[in-house]
Amino acid sequence: MYDYCLGGKDNFPVDRAAVLAVHKQFPEGVTEARNNRMFLYRLVRFLARDCGIRQYLDMGSGLPTQANVHQVAQQFQPDAHVVYVDNDPIVLAHGRALLADDRTTTVIAADMTEPERILDDPETRKLIDFSQPAAALFLSIGHSIVDDAKLESMLGTVWEALAPGSYLAFAQVCGVDQATVDEGNEMTKRLGLVWRNRTTDQVAELLGGLTAAETIEPGLVKVVDWRPDPEQPRLSHVDEPLRPYLESPPENQRSMECGVVFRKP
Repeated sequence: MYDYCLGGKDNFPVDRAAVLAVHKQFPEGVTEARNNRMFLYRLVRFLARDCGIRQYLDMGSGLPTQANVHQVAQQFQPDAHVVYVDNDPIVLAHGRALLADDRTTTVIAADMTEPERILDDPETRKLIDFSQPAAALFLSIGHSIVDDAKLESMLGTVWEALAPGSYLAFAQVCGVDQATVDEGNEMTKRLGLVWRNRTTDQVAELLGGLTAAETIEPGLVKVVDWRPDPEQPRLSHVDEPLRPYLESPPENQRSMECGVVFRKP
């Protein structure tokens, strides 16, 4: 579904039908999916080009599509290492096929709510040296973890494993207020999705447990407002049925993807 929103080709009729069904009730979804992918590019460029980060752990990565983490990072750090994590066997099979000849990038099958297993995985340890600065990316996944305590524990465990000078990025769909959050959660429940919108204040509270975290400017904002760059590479055009959602966005946006980046002193 995400790939279809990005104008990709790795999707099936059932994915396209599901996207259109969701967007009838959440018309800003395709725009926010694309905003998140553009955010990923600017974020990884910042980490690789400006901060010199050469190790990346991408949690809940999804199917490889456009402007993947390893592709962006290796533009600026050719020897950058990337570990993608996802619990979908199709993601694992597809990712490994694409990366078969890439010795600096791998995909492991794991549940991101079990971070200890991921951190101890031989494939992770092979590519990431946790005694050196690294970046952990939790992009557009917070809304997929409905239990606050589980989400806090997942983030905290990875944060503690990172060396000083490392970074952690987080993004999820947020509602403009509690009423909108409740409405969105009820809508996704009816659609059968495991999903939890939150307010930005609730997200900030969840992230408050990251010990001594240094917030990178501009802080927790809509991802489209995180260091915008009108000159960055564009995404592919979307399929015809999705174009009306981009051409005529909702007048009163109810939800948006919000993100933040932290540095570990």
